[in-house]
Amino acid sequence: MKIFIAGHKGMVGSAIFKKLTNKTDIEIHTVEKKTLDLLDQSRVFQYFCYHNFDLVIDCAAKVGGIHSNNTYRADFIYENLQIQNNLIHASYLSKVKKFLFLGSSCIYPKFAEQPIKEEYLLASPLEYTNESYAIAKIAGIKMCESYYKQYGCNFISVMPTNLYGQNDNFHPQNSHVLPGLLHRFHLAKINNEPFVEIWGTGKAKREFMHVDDMADACLHVTDNLEAKDLYSQNISQINIGSGFETTIHELSEKIATTVGYKGSIKLDLSKPDGTMRKLLDCTRLKKLGYSAKIKLEDGLKDTYNWYLNNQDKLKL
Repeated sequence: MKIFIAGHKGMVGSAIFKKLTNKTDIEIHTVEKKTLDLLDQSRVFQYFCYHNFDLVIDCAAKVGGIHSNNTYRADFIYENLQIQNNLIHASYLSKVKKFLFLGSSCIYPKFAEQPIKEEYLLASPLEYTNESYAIAKIAGIKMCESYYKQYGCNFISVMPTNLYGQNDNFHPQNSHVLPGLLHRFHLAKINNEPFVEIWGTGKAKREFMHVDDMADACLHVTDNLEAKDLYSQNISQINIGSGFETTIHELSEKIATTVGYKGSIKLDLSKPDGTMRKLLDCTRLKKLGYSAKIKLEDGLKDTYNWYLNNQDKLKL
């Protein structure tokens, strides 16, 4: 089986690549941006038609936290739409047997009932701060569904919760909340700063999943779910989460413990909380036979060890 991983250098793509290297009956393909820019439609089409992949896993995306999503709105919607459009249509043209699209839990409405079921997609308005990214991802989900309904393509989508782990983006402004906090608490420790300030009230709840669990879940879904079985349930995607949620303040305390920071935590009430609660309903994932295994405390230790040992690779 020939498998192409788009975005293999990113956090999710690299975790999936690592899992697949343990298998002997597959041929893994990846490509560097300097060789193939996924924004270039004609080059992507040529590349796919030449290689004739059996499975394409789309982990490629422009990602970031609240600040970058809200600041670079045009970049987020344009680049993500262009990349996924090129990959999905190229997979159709080259007769790829299966396509896995990775979305994000930000596709769900800001005030969605909790825990969030797959059926809640497009039920009400999105969180404004990451609306551009979310709309792009929703378009990708609907493209996969539409290519199945019109052409019979075996294209499916999974929606991961908040992910963290090795190869994450630890930039203090443009990262997601967990890696951004880990980096800031680390700097506060080595600089002996008396406190670390976190955004908002600290009461917002988030679900976190280690990227190794996410990689296992993606491969499990790929092996056990066909497009016809997904869309026959009148849904467009499958949720992937850990089933465990924590407040941002609790997360900050756990990170402080992990890095050995002894100072205090202060709240910046001038900054937004974002969505106050986000927990995915993963009933369908469990029915497929998968549940997350890595506890948050263990995942934080693993992530911090990687952070310390890979300073040259950090995206700062």
